[in-house]
Amino acid sequence: MYNPFSLVGKTILVTGASSGIGRATAIECSKMGAKLIISGRNEENLNETFDLLIGDNHSKIVLDLLISDSVTNLVNYTSVIDGLVLCAGIGKTSPFQFCDKKVIDEVFNINFYSQIELLRLIVKSKKLKKESSVVFVSSIGGVVKFNIGNSVYSASKAAINAMMKVIALELSNKKIRVNSVNPGMVDTKLLRGGSLTDEQLEEDEKKYPLKRYGQPKDIALSIIYLLSDASSWVTGTTLIIDGGNSI
Repeated sequence: MYNPFSLVGKTILVTGASSGIGRATAIECSKMGAKLIISGRNEENLNETFDLLIGDNHSKIVLDLLISDSVTNLVNYTSVIDGLVLCAGIGKTSPFQFCDKKVIDEVFNINFYSQIELLRLIVKSKKLKKESSVVFVSSIGGVVKFNIGNSVYSASKAAINAMMKVIALELSNKKIRVNSVNPGMVDTKLLRGGSLTDEQLEEDEKKYPLKRYGQPKDIALSIIYLLSDASSWVTGTTLIIDGGNSI
Protein backbone atom coordinates (compact mmCIF):
# COMPACT_ATOMS: atom_id res chain seq x y z
CA MET A 1 0.00 0.00 0.00
CA TYR A 2 1.30 3.45 -0.95
CA ASN A 3 2.34 5.43 2.12
CA PRO A 4 4.39 8.63 1.64
CA PHE A 5 4.88 8.86 5.41
CA SER A 6 6.61 5.48 5.66
CA LEU A 7 9.99 5.34 7.40
CA VAL A 8 10.83 1.81 6.24
CA GLY A 9 14.54 1.52 5.51
CA LYS A 10 15.40 4.69 7.47
CA THR A 11 17.57 4.90 10.58
CA ILE A 12 16.49 7.63 13.00
CA LEU A 13 18.35 8.98 16.05
CA VAL A 14 16.09 10.44 18.75
CA THR A 15 17.55 12.29 21.74
CA GLY A 16 15.55 12.88 24.90
CA ALA A 17 13.77 9.58 24.28
CA SER A 18 13.36 8.71 27.97
CA SER A 19 9.93 10.30 28.21
CA GLY A 20 7.36 12.72 26.79
CA ILE A 21 7.65 13.82 23.18
CA GLY A 22 10.94 11.99 22.68
CA ARG A 23 9.48 8.69 23.84
CA ALA A 24 6.33 9.08 21.72
CA THR A 25 8.42 10.02 18.68
CA ALA A 26 10.62 6.95 19.01
CA ILE A 27 7.63 4.63 19.41
CA GLU A 28 5.67 6.11 16.50
CA CYS A 29 8.75 6.08 14.24
CA SER A 30 9.21 2.38 14.99
CA LYS A 31 5.57 1.77 14.04
CA MET A 32 6.31 3.43 10.70
CA GLY A 33 9.13 0.97 10.05
CA ALA A 34 12.20 2.96 11.12
CA LYS A 35 15.25 1.55 12.82
CA LEU A 36 15.78 3.59 16.01
CA ILE A 37 18.80 4.77 17.92
CA ILE A 38 17.52 6.33 21.14
CA SER A 39 19.34 8.25 23.84
CA GLY A 40 18.48 9.77 27.20
CA ARG A 41 19.83 10.45 30.68
CA ASN A 42 17.52 8.23 32.71
CA GLU A 43 18.47 4.59 32.14
CA GLU A 44 15.30 3.10 33.63
CA ASN A 45 13.02 5.32 31.57
CA LEU A 46 15.08 4.81 28.42
CA ASN A 47 14.78 1.05 28.87
CA GLU A 48 11.00 1.44 29.14
CA THR A 49 10.96 3.34 25.85
CA PHE A 50 13.17 0.70 24.24
CA ASP A 51 10.82 -2.09 25.30
CA LEU A 52 7.90 -0.27 23.66
CA LEU A 53 9.55 -0.02 20.24
CA ILE A 54 8.05 -2.09 17.43
CA GLY A 55 10.37 -4.23 15.34
CA ASP A 56 13.98 -5.32 15.70
CA ASN A 57 17.53 -3.97 15.34
CA HIS A 58 16.96 -0.89 17.49
CA SER A 59 19.66 0.36 19.85
CA LYS A 60 19.96 2.65 22.88
CA ILE A 61 22.64 4.64 24.66
CA VAL A 62 22.38 6.27 28.08
CA LEU A 63 24.14 9.63 28.26
CA ASP A 64 24.04 13.24 29.34
CA LEU A 65 24.28 15.68 26.43
CA LEU A 66 25.86 18.24 28.75
CA ILE A 67 29.00 16.09 29.01
CA SER A 68 31.20 16.63 25.95
CA ASP A 69 32.75 13.16 26.06
CA SER A 70 29.25 11.64 26.11
CA VAL A 71 28.27 13.62 23.03
CA THR A 72 31.42 12.44 21.26
CA ASN A 73 30.62 8.85 22.26
CA LEU A 74 27.09 9.20 20.86
CA VAL A 75 28.42 10.49 17.54
CA ASN A 76 30.93 7.64 17.36
CA TYR A 77 28.25 5.12 18.34
CA THR A 78 25.83 6.38 15.71
CA SER A 79 25.82 4.82 12.27
CA VAL A 80 25.04 6.85 9.17
CA ILE A 81 21.47 8.03 9.72
CA ASP A 82 18.48 9.22 7.69
CA GLY A 83 16.97 11.36 10.41
CA LEU A 84 17.81 13.16 13.64
CA VAL A 85 15.22 14.33 16.17
CA LEU A 86 16.52 16.65 18.89
CA CYS A 87 14.02 16.36 21.74
CA ALA A 88 16.12 16.97 24.85
CA GLY A 89 15.16 20.09 26.77
CA ILE A 90 13.98 21.65 30.04
CA GLY A 91 11.42 24.23 31.05
CA LYS A 92 12.24 27.07 33.43
CA THR A 93 9.92 29.78 34.76
CA SER A 94 11.52 32.72 36.51
CA PRO A 95 10.85 36.49 36.61
CA PHE A 96 13.36 38.36 34.45
CA GLN A 97 14.91 40.20 37.42
CA PHE A 98 16.01 36.85 38.87
CA CYS A 99 17.39 35.46 35.59
CA ASP A 100 21.09 35.76 36.34
CA LYS A 101 23.82 34.10 34.32
CA LYS A 102 23.44 30.84 36.26
CA VAL A 103 19.79 30.54 35.23
CA ILE A 104 20.52 31.54 31.63
CA ASP A 105 23.37 29.04 31.35
CA GLU A 106 21.25 26.23 32.84
CA VAL A 107 18.50 26.68 30.25
CA PHE A 108 20.67 27.46 27.23
CA ASN A 109 23.13 24.64 27.91
CA ILE A 110 20.48 21.96 27.45
CA ASN A 111 17.91 23.69 25.23
CA PHE A 112 20.36 25.24 22.78
CA TYR A 113 24.07 24.52 23.09
CA SER A 114 23.86 20.75 23.60
CA GLN A 115 21.46 20.35 20.65
CA ILE A 116 23.56 22.46 18.30
CA GLU A 117 26.82 20.82 19.30
CA LEU A 118 25.47 17.32 18.72
CA LEU A 119 24.20 18.29 15.28
CA ARG A 120 27.48 20.04 14.46
CA LEU A 121 29.50 16.95 15.30
CA ILE A 122 27.16 14.65 13.39
CA VAL A 123 27.41 16.88 10.30
CA LYS A 124 31.18 17.18 10.66
CA SER A 125 31.46 13.39 10.95
CA LYS A 126 29.33 12.98 7.82
CA LYS A 127 26.83 10.82 9.69
CA LEU A 128 23.80 12.36 7.93
CA LYS A 129 22.91 10.80 4.60
CA LYS A 130 22.14 12.90 1.56
CA GLU A 131 18.43 13.84 1.59
CA SER A 132 18.16 13.14 5.32
CA SER A 133 16.08 15.20 7.75
CA VAL A 134 16.79 16.99 11.03
CA VAL A 135 13.96 18.04 13.35
CA PHE A 136 14.38 20.30 16.38
CA VAL A 137 11.68 20.27 19.06
CA SER A 138 11.22 23.94 19.93
CA SER A 139 8.12 25.72 21.26
CA ILE A 140 5.50 28.31 20.38
CA GLY A 141 7.21 30.16 23.25
CA GLY A 142 10.05 30.87 20.86
CA VAL A 143 7.87 31.92 17.92
CA VAL A 144 4.46 33.41 18.69
CA LYS A 145 3.51 33.00 22.36
CA PHE A 146 5.41 34.92 25.03
CA ASN A 147 4.39 34.63 28.67
CA ILE A 148 5.51 36.37 31.85
CA GLY A 149 8.30 34.42 33.54
CA ASN A 150 9.42 32.67 30.35
CA SER A 151 12.04 35.14 29.14
CA VAL A 152 15.02 32.76 29.23
CA TYR A 153 13.06 29.72 28.06
CA SER A 154 11.57 31.67 25.15
CA ALA A 155 14.98 33.07 24.25
CA SER A 156 16.48 29.56 24.12
CA LYS A 157 13.70 28.33 21.84
CA ALA A 158 13.88 31.41 19.63
CA ALA A 159 17.63 30.81 19.29
CA ILE A 160 16.96 27.25 18.15
CA ASN A 161 14.55 28.46 15.47
CA ALA A 162 16.93 31.14 14.20
CA MET A 163 19.88 28.74 14.07
CA MET A 164 17.69 26.10 12.40
CA LYS A 165 16.93 28.37 9.46
CA VAL A 166 20.60 29.16 8.80
CA ILE A 167 21.60 25.50 9.12
CA ALA A 168 18.82 24.62 6.66
CA LEU A 169 20.40 26.98 4.13
CA GLU A 170 23.92 25.68 4.71
CA LEU A 171 22.95 22.01 4.40
CA SER A 172 20.63 22.45 1.44
CA ASN A 173 23.47 21.73 -1.00
CA LYS A 174 23.50 18.20 0.44
CA LYS A 175 19.69 17.97 0.21
CA ILE A 176 19.57 17.69 4.00
CA ARG A 177 16.38 19.25 5.34
CA VAL A 178 16.26 21.03 8.71
CA ASN A 179 13.01 22.06 10.40
CA SER A 180 11.49 22.55 13.84
CA VAL A 181 8.20 21.66 15.47
CA ASN A 182 6.81 24.21 17.90
CA PRO A 183 4.22 22.74 20.27
CA GLY A 184 1.88 24.52 22.60
CA MET A 185 1.22 22.90 25.98
CA VAL A 186 1.64 19.13 25.81
CA ASP A 187 0.14 16.88 28.48
CA THR A 188 3.11 15.03 29.96
CA LYS A 189 4.11 13.82 33.43
CA LEU A 190 6.39 16.85 33.67
CA LEU A 191 3.44 19.19 33.11
CA ARG A 192 1.24 17.44 35.67
CA GLY A 193 4.05 17.51 38.23
CA GLY A 194 4.67 21.24 37.87
CA SER A 195 3.61 24.26 39.89
CA LEU A 196 0.05 24.47 38.51
CA THR A 197 -2.80 22.50 40.03
CA ASP A 198 -5.01 20.22 37.95
CA GLU A 199 -7.80 22.79 38.30
CA GLN A 200 -5.56 25.56 36.94
CA LEU A 201 -4.49 23.37 34.05
CA GLU A 202 -8.09 22.54 33.22
CA GLU A 203 -8.93 26.25 33.09
CA ASP A 204 -5.94 26.93 30.87
CA GLU A 205 -6.96 24.14 28.49
CA LYS A 206 -10.24 25.95 27.85
CA LYS A 207 -8.27 28.80 26.25
CA TYR A 208 -7.30 26.48 23.38
CA PRO A 209 -9.76 26.56 20.45
CA LEU A 210 -9.68 22.75 20.34
CA LYS A 211 -10.31 22.70 24.12
CA ARG A 212 -7.43 20.42 25.04
CA TYR A 213 -3.68 20.29 25.44
CA GLY A 214 -1.65 18.34 22.94
CA GLN A 215 -0.62 14.76 23.54
CA PRO A 216 2.97 13.62 22.89
CA LYS A 217 1.67 11.53 19.99
CA ASP A 218 0.28 14.68 18.32
CA ILE A 219 3.78 16.10 18.14
CA ALA A 220 5.37 12.76 17.22
CA LEU A 221 3.15 12.37 14.16
CA SER A 222 4.08 15.84 12.97
CA ILE A 223 7.76 14.95 13.40
CA ILE A 224 7.18 11.82 11.31
CA TYR A 225 5.85 14.02 8.52
CA LEU A 226 9.08 16.04 8.58
CA LEU A 227 11.23 12.90 8.68
CA SER A 228 9.40 11.23 5.82
CA ASP A 229 9.61 11.73 2.07
CA ALA A 230 6.17 13.38 2.27
CA SER A 231 7.98 16.59 3.30
CA SER A 232 10.78 16.37 0.73
CA TRP A 233 10.18 20.01 -0.30
CA VAL A 234 10.03 21.39 3.25
CA THR A 235 13.07 22.94 4.92
CA GLY A 236 13.72 25.89 7.22
CA THR A 237 10.14 25.73 8.50
CA THR A 238 8.89 26.39 12.05
CA LEU A 239 5.84 24.13 12.20
CA ILE A 240 3.39 25.33 14.87
CA ILE A 241 1.31 22.61 16.56
CA ASP A 242 -0.79 24.19 19.27
CA GLY A 243 -4.48 23.40 18.90
CA GLY A 244 -5.09 26.91 17.62
CA ASN A 245 -3.75 28.62 20.75
CA SER A 246 -1.67 31.15 18.78
CA ILE A 247 -4.55 32.30 16.55
